[in-house]
Amino acid sequence: MILNTKLAMPVQIFDEWVNGQAENYEYITGEAVAVSSNHKASWLAAKLLILIGVFVLKHKLGRVTGEAGGYKIAGERYIPDVAYISYARQPELSSEGFLSNPPDLAVEIISNPSNMMEQKRLRVKISNYLLEGVTVWVINPDAEEVEIHRNNHPVEIIGKD
Repeated sequence: MILNTKLAMPVQIFDEWVNGQAENYEYITGEAVAVSSNHKASWLAAKLLILIGVFVLKHKLGRVTGEAGGYKIAGERYIPDVAYISYARQPELSSEGFLSNPPDLAVEIISNPSNMMEQKRLRVKISNYLLEGVTVWVINPDAEEVEIHRNNHPVEIIGKD
């Protein structure tokens, strides 16, 4: 995802402000950051949502959300491209704008690897996801690799081969 347009504000103000916005925003390191994507990243997210969703439904494991499903992570607000949350973590559906329970898996797709600010914010998000016990897949479509981040494990990088 591409992150742009930032506004500094306390998280409580963000929670009130974001409900009236037409576009998606994340709250990262004290700033409201507009979230947008490109066609390639969105297509990949949709494909993963379908594949993960079919597996989760077949095995009755929980729910899968897309790029409109937000989560409260370590006091911040994130919108992963794809996420999975188990029934154990969230037994009932919620209509919260940002779910209080963190997902089990967050998938972040890099749409602009040369954007250094996007990379910096992504590293912050990975650290905070891990603090909450979330497994994170960072997908770089251009490099055709996936980084897998898990608590107490070294980062695993899987290439197309």
